[in-house]
Amino acid sequence: MVNMRKLCPNLDKEGGLETVLEVPIPEEMFNKMGSNAPLRWHNMRNLMRAHHRTAADKWASTSDNHHANDQFSLLLKLVGSAFIPCQAQLGHADTKPIKDGSIEASTAKYIVQQYVAATGGVATLNAVNSMYAVGQVKMVVACEGVESGCESGGFVVWQKNPDLWYLELVVSGHKISAGSDGKMAWSQSSSNSNASRGPPRPLRRFFQGLDPRSTANLFLNTVCIGEKVVQNQDCFILKLETGSDILKAQSTPNTEIVYHTIWGYFSQRTGLLIQFEDTKLIRMKTSAGDDCVFYETTMESELRDYRLVDGINIAHTGTTTASLYRYGKTLKRKWKLEETWNIEELDFNISGLSIDYFLPPTDTTTKDNQTCL
Repeated sequence: MVNMRKLCPNLDKEGGLETVLEVPIPEEMFNKMGSNAPLRWHNMRNLMRAHHRTAADKWASTSDNHHANDQFSLLLKLVGSAFIPCQAQLGHADTKPIKDGSIEASTAKYIVQQYVAATGGVATLNAVNSMYAVGQVKMVVACEGVESGCESGGFVVWQKNPDLWYLELVVSGHKISAGSDGKMAWSQSSSNSNASRGPPRPLRRFFQGLDPRSTANLFLNTVCIGEKVVQNQDCFILKLETGSDILKAQSTPNTEIVYHTIWGYFSQRTGLLIQFEDTKLIRMKTSAGDDCVFYETTMESELRDYRLVDGINIAHTGTTTASLYRYGKTLKRKWKLEETWNIEELDFNISGLSIDYFLPPTDTTTKDNQTCL
C-alpha cells in the first residue's frame, strides 16, 4: 500500500497553516486529480467539501461518460457503505447459556464464545466506548465481464456506543458519507445531494474484522450449518436469516427487501472470523405500472492480518468481492466490484467525541427521502 496524504496546503493564503484532510487519501489517487499540483489541490479541496455536484465531480467524469460515472457511484455506495439489516447491540459483548436451544444453535454460541476469547475477551471488549479507524482501498469494477481500471481511495470511520457511527469514503473523485444517529441510518454521495435514510443499522465494515463486539452479538443467535475450508483453514459456518419483521420494517412502499442472509466463517484453529458473507434481494417498483426490477447483491469479505490494538485483535487487511445482478422484464445486467482494503490507523476510547459528530444531513428529516439502503 502507498502513503496517505493527510494535509492540504492553504490555497487562500500563502504561507498559511495547512489543513488536516477529513479523509486521508493515497498518493496514487492524488496524482490522478489533475495535470499539475495546484489543480490537484483545488480538486481535492472541492471533493472534501462536496455534498452536491461540484468541480470535483466534473473532474471525476472526464475520463468516462456520465452513465459509467453514475454506475461507479452506485456500486461504490452499495459496497463501500453497505448496511447490515440486524441491529447488533454495540453497548456490550453479550453471552447466553450454551445449552439453550438446538444442537446447531448451542454449537454456534460456543463458537461465538471462542471468538470473543480470541479477540480479547469480554472484559476488554466491553471496556471500549468509541472507535476511530483510517484505511485505504483499491477497487476494480467489471460490467458484463469487462473490467475497468483500478481506482484507489481512503476512508475514515467513527463509532460511539451504543449505536452511533459515521463514515466518509473517497474513491476516484467520488465521496460517500453515511452514518447513524441512533434514530436513523442515512447515506449521501457527492453525485446526489439528496440523502437517503432508513432505520438505524450497523455499517457492514464493522463486521470485516473491525468491531469484534458487534460481530459477536450479531452471530450470537445463529446456527452452525457445517464446516468449510477457507484460506487453507478449517472453519465452522454460522448462518443468520434476517427475520420477516425486520425486513418489513426496513422496506418502503416502492422497495421491498425479499431476503437478507448472512454467513460467518470462523477458524477452528484460532477462533477468529476469517470470512464474512451476505446476500440480499430487493424488489423495486418501476414507473411503468406493475413492472418490478430486482437487485440481487452478494458480498464476500476475506479478513487477514489480525493484530492486537490495545488488547483487541483487529483484522488489518482484507478483500471484499461484491456482485450486483439487476434483472426484470426486459433489462438484465451484472456488475462485479473487488475492493482490497488496509487499516492504516485505529484507536479506541476517543476523548471528546460528542453526539454532534453523528448528526445526519438536514434533508434526511423528510419522509420523501426514505429508501432501502
